[in-house]
Amino acid sequence: MALTVAQAMTLPGMSMRLLAGRAGLGREVRWAHVSELADPVPWLRGGELVLTIGLGLPGDAEGRRAYVERLSVAGCAALAFALDEAMTEVPRDVRDAADVCGLPVLEILTPFVAVTEAVARWHADERVRGERKVVAAQEATARAALTSGTTGILRALAEHAGGEALLLGPHAEPAAASPEGERPWHARAVEAAGRAAPRSAGVLDDGIQAVQVQSLGFAGPPIGWLAVCTASPLDWHVRMLANQAACLLALELLGVRAGRVREHVQRGRLLSAALDGVLPAPALGELCQVAPPPYEVVLVREEIALETAVEALEEVAAGSHAFVCARPEGTLFVLPEDGRRRGGDLCGLLGAAGGGCRAHRLDELPAAVRHAAGLAALGGYTHVDDLEPWALLREAIVPDAAGRFAAAVLRPLREHEERHGGDLIASVRAYLESGENLETAARRLGVHRNTLRRRLAAAERVSGRPLSDPDHRLQIWLALSLADLVPPGRP
Repeated sequence: MALTVAQAMTLPGMSMRLLAGRAGLGREVRWAHVSELADPVPWLRGGELVLTIGLGLPGDAEGRRAYVERLSVAGCAALAFALDEAMTEVPRDVRDAADVCGLPVLEILTPFVAVTEAVARWHADERVRGERKVVAAQEATARAALTSGTTGILRALAEHAGGEALLLGPHAEPAAASPEGERPWHARAVEAAGRAAPRSAGVLDDGIQAVQVQSLGFAGPPIGWLAVCTASPLDWHVRMLANQAACLLALELLGVRAGRVREHVQRGRLLSAALDGVLPAPALGELCQVAPPPYEVVLVREEIALETAVEALEEVAAGSHAFVCARPEGTLFVLPEDGRRRGGDLCGLLGAAGGGCRAHRLDELPAAVRHAAGLAALGGYTHVDDLEPWALLREAIVPDAAGRFAAAVLRPLREHEERHGGDLIASVRAYLESGENLETAARRLGVHRNTLRRRLAAAERVSGRPLSDPDHRLQIWLALSLADLVPPGRP
């Protein structure tokens, strides 16, 4: 609250009379200053109630009018004369000039020192009132933070600052506002935050509105931005309230982020269990919220810190029930594919290469991860659909029919394993993937070569055909590797 000339005239012990310049009674009195100089302007800063007995007043009418105009242009609050000392009446030309400039001219009967003390006392009392107001507002804002979180903080800040508040995300995107809805000044705040230094605060003041914009967070890149808009100029107590609100919002946002990270840790463990075969993939939907299919499976080659991965995930797919977890191949993301791919944006934010594949069902996730991991080695972001041979192969093969083919070819081996054990399927696969090299396949399986030789003989006996038969070998190879060769994702 500012002390106006009209209020200063009514301070306790004051005896003043308005002589001219009524239009300027709303001018702000910052200080009371005695001056008998012919040109006191170089020694003033604006907002002064200039007290004089008229010794420095020029002797000619033109000089007196110029004297008043200079004081008005310099931002003085008012000009007060103590009469019956050097002069008994304020000249008419001074009063006329004051009316034109809107500079109040007063007759004062109170001693100058009393005026100075009264103005100083008012400002001291106002400071105390302001501090009490700030303390009360800070307490209210803290209570709002405990009861209503971010929205409560913004609402309390707007109410006690006598303006409006806006919360921006880390990339200066509007996140919440009080009052709700877009306001014309929001665009100025967004632009200011977008070009500001990472840890900074500044004020945009056009003489009508003052907008303070400051970063949120205690270290590292900003986790958001707070903007508060009030009438110009920005009061000191609004700055203090905004600073406290910024701290509370930073704590709130960091708490929310930590909660999201903990949630993704739990979801990531479930996803890893499904990928490792410990948990049936369809059971994911029973244990946590899962977006409807299809899914974009993104494998980033680098091991990304979980906090960083979650932040990037929230930016590209906020509220989508996505997954993120660390895997031996890198960092895995599973996002809903709702008409557009986000893998490229994700890899761009993380600054890492990645690969992507579609999964139309939860049980296709393991195969999709394998394909995404293979594509991640190409650099940048490559989706399996961007590779024409894979796309053509997917269109050429019906997954259900391929599944029935694999089941038919491998049925004798599976039935033998169920009755007698022996790991025949894994042994045949290792043998074929090793280029039919018995020693290499045995080392890969961790068994003696004679053990592997007995298993292969059993597989040939059970299937009824030798592995040396090219047609039989091709059928078994396709049955074993079709799920890896053909990307999932076709309905």
